Amino acid sequence: MRFSIVFLFSLILSFMPGPELVAQSEDSAIKTKKETVKVFILSGQSNMVGAGKVTGGNSRWGSEFINPVVSVYEGKYQPDADYDALTPIKTLALENFGGSQPTAYPGGGTQVTRGFVQVADSGIYEFRPGYGGSMQNIMEVDGKEVHRMEPGKAPIRKDIKLTGGKKVPFKITYLTEDANGLGWIDRQDIPGTLATLVKHEAKYPHLIDDRGQWTERDDVWYRGVVTATGSHWLGVKSGKIGPELGFGKVLGDALDAPVLILKTSQGNRSLGWDFLPPGSERYEADGKIYAGYKDSPDSWEKGSDPKPINWYAGKQYDDCFKAAHEVLDNFDQQFPHWKGLDYEIVGFGWWQGDKDRYNTEHAKRYEQNLVRLIQTLRQEFSAPEAKFVCATLGQTEKSKAQGNEKLILDAQLAVAGEAGKYPAFRGNTATVYTYPLNQGGASNSHYNGNAQTYMDVGTAMGEEMVKLLNSN
Repeated sequence: MRFSIVFLFSLILSFMPGPELVAQSEDSAIKTKKETVKVFILSGQSNMVGAGKVTGGNSRWGSEFINPVVSVYEGKYQPDADYDALTPIKTLALENFGGSQPTAYPGGGTQVTRGFVQVADSGIYEFRPGYGGSMQNIMEVDGKEVHRMEPGKAPIRKDIKLTGGKKVPFKITYLTEDANGLGWIDRQDIPGTLATLVKHEAKYPHLIDDRGQWTERDDVWYRGVVTATGSHWLGVKSGKIGPELGFGKVLGDALDAPVLILKTSQGNRSLGWDFLPPGSERYEADGKIYAGYKDSPDSWEKGSDPKPINWYAGKQYDDCFKAAHEVLDNFDQQFPHWKGLDYEIVGFGWWQGDKDRYNTEHAKRYEQNLVRLIQTLRQEFSAPEAKFVCATLGQTEKSKAQGNEKLILDAQLAVAGEAGKYPAFRGNTATVYTYPLNQGGASNSHYNGNAQTYMDVGTAMGEEMVKLLNSN
């Protein structure tokens, strides 16, 4: 009886997984519970790079300031000290205040600069005093605090309305030893700029917090390559925006998983030449041969022996998507906050077509090239199920389109799955008709830099992407 029990127990043990298998099983369970980062690759030419103006344009300050004088007070900055009532240990009139080489500050204590500021034009302004360490200061204009950046904290800035030609006092109190006369002044109320739209017209309220500062998301990361630079949580970080802000908000709101917006783009590039997808063959038209992928130059007379130039058909495709691969191939290093997570390419966005409208043959082949681009990108990134959203040129109206612009518009509308021309694209490819969203200007003028155009096109592209993702 004892032998049988021992034998039975041994038999049971023999079928139980060992420690290594248990560990592997636990690891597998943990891995399946990990989030997968959803990747969207945006590409195109300059309007995808982004030319929407955030403000009216910042400039180094200098001539706006009158009689600036720096006073030095004994000891380190004390927040409870009344420096207006204290006697300085030294003062220095600043001959050069602003520009790129302001008068050097004397140092040796807490430094406070006073004087007057007078702008040429009436408007709403933002002041950004200092550079690097010298940004750690408190600035007041006409008795109102317009900038505060305490050591180790983010800056808080408040706009101020000023009257052109009117002189008002200013004061800058530096909180550390870093101090200089560098600074920037930025107009905030120019029509069509993002600052005006958000702060003064109450559009896109999610972009600012209750203190009036630009916000950022902690679930959507933006990474730009080629000329679409930057790597940060999605938010306003520079003077220009593209469609990524609107697009990223929609996808971030719609998906529970973390989102990566990977933008790879270059201005003044055509699909018929620069972005020509791999596999595209050369062709003949009106006695000329037009380049296929890797051919150079873009065209030549039939029967001639062309001399290659320092560019080839598809080079921009290669450069842009090679750069995207390099980011994704080094995912943990590029995005340490997501280290260890898997990623999945779930969508592509494309906003382009301006340069092709200047070449009739490229315009004629736009549809064929766009179809190949969609197919090739899915193959290139091993993402056969990835959705694709294309945006049209904003100046091209369906009822009035003609010539090359009509060819391009018709091509972009034709690839939409709902158009029915390409059954394989049904439910996975969409087109955003952007003419109703355009606030003015054309693709070659970057829509006059109107930020609303870029925000609304990006939002519409995001909404179409969500529809496609939900269509399964």
